[in-house]
Amino acid sequence: MTTRLWPSLAVVLAVLWLFVRGVPATPVALLREFVLGLVIGAPLAFGFRRLYADRFDLPRAIQAVPYAVLYAAVFLRELLTANVDVAWRVLSPSMPLEPDVVVIPLRVETDLAVTTIANSITLTPGTLTMDHDAETNTLYVHAIDASDRERVVDPIRTWEDYALVIFDEPGKPGDPPPRRGPGPVTGGEDGGD
Repeated sequence: MTTRLWPSLAVVLAVLWLFVRGVPATPVALLREFVLGLVIGAPLAFGFRRLYADRFDLPRAIQAVPYAVLYAAVFLRELLTANVDVAWRVLSPSMPLEPDVVVIPLRVETDLAVTTIANSITLTPGTLTMDHDAETNTLYVHAIDASDRERVVDPIRTWEDYALVIFDEPGKPGDPPPRRGPGPVTGGEDGGD
């Protein structure tokens, strides 16, 4: 079952309008503001329809929701622990640092999935996505402490497992990462360098 996306987005914008406006919980006021939200939201959704897919696969979206929630939960956990770790390193300057670049071949292939994972890495303190090699579908991640590469790679692999389902990728969660090129794969898959 696929439907056109822009009318659905218009309804979502109308509902958001209700929250932004802080409408009294009376049926007449809710209906009046909902219609006003549609009048404003429908032309916007229609005008920007080229920026998103023409059709929306509802069953596919419903299947992805639990994985999106899990992705967000793991991201928030990593965000919290990374903030504490970086703060501890700032307050304890004697703590050893072993900054390094970790090479991570990806299983996700779509631009949106790669961008989501790369941004999640960069938003997490202590790590930074430096580059993405589109030819080999590999991320180069700088970590403030790469002494334990598994600790750097594990959350990224977890995000990638969820992203495979969220973005309807051909790979499956738990699939091994691809081997790219003749050299060793760093990033914890085979023990690093």
